[in-house]
Amino acid sequence: MNISTPPAPPKTEALARRYGQDAIPDVGPWNAHLDLLLSHRSIRGYRPDPVPEGTVETLIAAAQSAASSSNLQLWSAVVVRAPETKAELASIAGGQKHIEQCPLYMVWIADLSRNQRLGDQENVTLEAPPHFETFLVAAVDAALAAQNAVVAAESLGLSTVYIGAMRNDPMRVRELLGLPDQTMAVFGLCVGYPAADVENEVKPRLPQPAVVFSETYGNPEEPALRAAYDRLMTDFSERQGMGAVSWSKRVLERLGPLKSMNGRERLAATIRAMGFPLK
Repeated sequence: MNISTPPAPPKTEALARRYGQDAIPDVGPWNAHLDLLLSHRSIRGYRPDPVPEGTVETLIAAAQSAASSSNLQLWSAVVVRAPETKAELASIAGGQKHIEQCPLYMVWIADLSRNQRLGDQENVTLEAPPHFETFLVAAVDAALAAQNAVVAAESLGLSTVYIGAMRNDPMRVRELLGLPDQTMAVFGLCVGYPAADVENEVKPRLPQPAVVFSETYGNPEEPALRAAYDRLMTDFSERQGMGAVSWSKRVLERLGPLKSMNGRERLAATIRAMGFPLK
């Protein structure tokens, strides 16, 4: 008699893709929404097919349903479809062609200007906006909103990739998009249908014991956890055609030399010049 092995539960498959077979956490309840979240992958190649009518409005509705600190709603988004503008933004981002390929490019803005206009119209001096905390709230609000939009897009069969390289030259982005003082593009987002030749795997993440702790920070097993993750990521990178490079090596290359920041080491001064004193 042949005894077949029963298929793995969906959550086991999803967790194995995200953490590797040897680091699957002992999770509890599960549903299709969690399957979707764990299937996320960044896509860097798009078909030119337009997204369905009303997609932007749907994504923004999802974005506006994210938490907002004190309901201040300190973010905005600029939707870019014009090929010439996308080409300029791709150049700022170091030639990332997927910005030009995707049918929908969304630039997410930390935006204090709307509430500043409110204060001006009501003749109320707003003392909080010049302080770093308020800028940080705006940047966090933008990130929370965008992530809601990403989950919504993926639920509709669309793919995405964040573009942090808008911060390479935020002044040029400001010029292209006509941004007023007290606004800054914190990142971009490609949205569209993946090209036929793009077959990205789910990228493994650090094992949970390396990032979540009980009561106080730290895990004495961190070196061993990182070593195991390095082996996992080396294999992943090789399969993806990126060379057999470990996670640790990539982190050191990214955070070691200042040149890896591509001009963003001057970001604090640029932000101040954009109307955020950052006291």
